[in-house]
Amino acid sequence: MRLTVGRDQPDIEKIRDFANWLLDIGEGKLGGPNDGETIIDIPNDILINDPDDPIGSLIEFVYPSILEKYSSTNYFQERAILAPKNEVVQEINDRLLKKFPGDEVEYLSSDSLCQSEFVHDQFDANLYSPDVLNGLKVSGLPNHKLVLKIGVPVMLLRNIDQKNSLCNGTRLQVISLGKRVIEARIMSGTNIGNRTFIPRISLTPSEKKIPFKFTRRQFPLAVCFAMIINKSQGQSLSKVGLFLKDPVFSHGQLYVALSRVQSREGLKLLILDKDGRLTNKTSNVVYKEVFL
Repeated sequence: MRLTVGRDQPDIEKIRDFANWLLDIGEGKLGGPNDGETIIDIPNDILINDPDDPIGSLIEFVYPSILEKYSSTNYFQERAILAPKNEVVQEINDRLLKKFPGDEVEYLSSDSLCQSEFVHDQFDANLYSPDVLNGLKVSGLPNHKLVLKIGVPVMLLRNIDQKNSLCNGTRLQVISLGKRVIEARIMSGTNIGNRTFIPRISLTPSEKKIPFKFTRRQFPLAVCFAMIINKSQGQSLSKVGLFLKDPVFSHGQLYVALSRVQSREGLKLLILDKDGRLTNKTSNVVYKEVFL
């Protein structure tokens, strides 16, 4: 229904076929009967097939003429590269940030152990020096080193002001880079186009894998030319590039990624097998009991 709004009748049939294909992926009907993980074939017309520089081709599809158009108000608002894992997202973001014009501004966090950790007699604070804390990369927490340029798209990693659409997952574009605040323009949500100021805030990760609590004072932002699939939920985009260096790993993840786009022409997938070679096959994870 979302795809066909405002379309001409000749386009609606094509869009309906695309929508049905998406629904079949979401319901686990492709690749034969399955309940869990199965391998499906992706049509060739939506695949990146460049053997020389496949990542470059994916970037060029999603962000054509980026150096000329990035200052346009809605350029980044309408497009994104998605991937299942943070490591792959970081790889794409680093590559595009280097390509982006302008001077880099580097922001380093201030990391410290929470004082409550010293309550335990056997806790040795010397084991967790600032260098150790700086090196920790935790999901949902900004990295110790945040490198930005004016004009780059960023994503908010914490709820700051929900009334004004400054929520976890909100996309913004950097306008100016100060020492104490970063000025940005909102690109998603209900207040698109509004300007806002993002301060440094103190964040404590809730991840149970870390056997101690620490606080990181940093701007709650991450570069987001590319983002993980889970962060893209609820967004509607005109250009989506899906980079499957590793296959999806959770229920409905592939459907979420593919259904962000408004048309089949706005979608391309880059799929690599376990040996790093181009392929047209990928995993789809769907557990049928979810629908019962």
